[in-house]
Formats: sequence, C-alpha cells, structure tokens
Amino acid sequence: MLFRQLEYLVALSRERHFTRAAEACHVSQPALSEAIRKLEIELDLPLIVRGRRFEGLTPEGEQIVRWARRIVSDQQSLKHEAAALRTGVTGTVRLGVVPTASATVADLTGPLCGRHPLVTVNLAEDLPSADITARIDRFELDGGITYLDDDITTRYRTFPLYREFYDLLVSADSTTAGGDSITWREASSLPLCALPSMMRGRRILDEFFASDGVTHAPQVETDSIASLYAHVKTGQWAAVVPRVWRRVFGEPPGLRCIPLAGGFDAPVVGLITGRGAQGSALVRALEDTARGLDQSSSVPPIDQ
Repeated sequence: MLFRQLEYLVALSRERHFTRAAEACHVSQPALSEAIRKLEIELDLPLIVRGRRFEGLTPEGEQIVRWARRIVSDQQSLKHEAAALRTGVTGTVRLGVVPTASATVADLTGPLCGRHPLVTVNLAEDLPSADITARIDRFELDGGITYLDDDITTRYRTFPLYREFYDLLVSADSTTAGGDSITWREASSLPLCALPSMMRGRRILDEFFASDGVTHAPQVETDSIASLYAHVKTGQWAAVVPRVWRRVFGEPPGLRCIPLAGGFDAPVVGLITGRGAQGSALVRALEDTARGLDQSSSVPPIDQ
C-alpha cells in the first residue's frame, strides 16, 4: 500500500468527482483512478461505486476513508513536528470561523503568527458551526472558532476566548430611543435583518428574544457582515450584532449602537480542536496561544 493511494482516496471522498480530485492531487485522472483500483485489489474490498461518473463510496469505502483521513492527517502532523524540531513551528493552520467571530479572529491569529513567524493561516469564514465540526472530524480543518455549547465541549478540546454580548445597530437618524440600553422586547418591534436561521449565532438571538417573551421575524437574512451593516444604514432596518464588533468597526458614519439589556448569560466563543489532534506541533502552538487570550470571565465596557 502506498501513501499516495490513501491521499487520492481522501481527495476523491472530499471532491466527489474524479477530475477535481486528480487536480487537487496534481495528477492525471487516469493515474488517480488506477491507484485507487490497485488499493481495492490490495485490500480486497470495493471502495468506489462505479458507473459512468463518480457515484459515491461503498459502505466499505466509507469506513476505509475514515482511516485514510486519519493516516493522512498524522503524516502531515509528522512533517510539522519534524519542521518544528529543525526551524521552529511551521506550516499552515486551517481555521473555520462562524460569522459572528470573523471580526475577532485576528485576536488569535495575530499573536500566533507573532510568536511563530513561519506559520501561515488559512481562514474558512462565515461557516455554520456544524460545518466547522464536520470538517474538523474529516481532518480538513485544524480548528475552529465557534460557540462552546455543551455538546461541543464534550466532543472537542475547547479554549474559551470571550463572551458574546450584544448591541442593537440602528441608523444614526433612527427614531429608536437612544438611552443607556434597550430591551429585547423593544428591539423585537423593529424591522430587523439578521443572520440566516441555520447559523448558531442566529439561533442564540432567537433564544434571547424568547427569554423576554417575544419572537422576531427578520425581513432580511444574510450571512455577510458588510450586507448587514449596509441594510441597517438605509434606515429601513435594525440588527442585533455582537458588541465585540465595535472594536473593529466602531460606529461607522450613519450608524449607532444601543446596548441590549437582559436575556440569558452571554454565550462563550472559543477555539475548538479535535481531541486526537494535540500531537501536532502546529495545533499545540494554536492551543497555547488561545490559552493566553481567555477573556470569558470579563464583561466588556459598553463603549468597546
């Protein structure tokens, strides 16, 4: 069995297409197909459902590809470990980030790259939490920044970063009361735009509104932060946004933020990594950096 055969099988499972898998592995499509055929012969198992095009993995193939992903990931970790022994931690950290954390991810990647100048970062942003965990499980991501819900903490290594408090974002000329704060019930009466309901961040907001005995039905849903701000600036809508965004965006011209009061305890956002990934020098560097950034026990100032 050759290592490249396992790489080809993993790529085919990910791409679901022979030509795209071959391109990802920088080989010809016939070479990839032949290597997988030889792997099937060696294992004496059918791995691919064959037809005129790729139709999926067989049940046996699904089990074998899980082993293959782990072996490929371990081989990459071995390379990172050897490189770290030679020249220090090096390699590319692959991070998935939920939309609400995209404005804060630099708080982690900045110190990481500062400590380890040979490390590069590849961000997959605006991902639902479920996509992040699935890609970590498939060894396609080294870690993710998401909400540390109970089911997350039991399945992954977790490193709290901060608690997510909320503001109501409105246009500067909005007639919405501009006092020290606004309640979730008051905010629910406004025309709102929000993240899609499939996003964990949106479902958390639904829970906060429900805690004040109300529901909200956004007229506009978007997974783009820029689009969210642009819609609010028209004066037609308002939006509930994480308070930490103020550190990056401030109050852009034409917009203002009103703190939201009440609701549940602020959810914790943090780094997660696979429980079997701590042997990697690259992942260890990521985790060590996150440990020194935990602000989850503090409350940010209102004017943050």
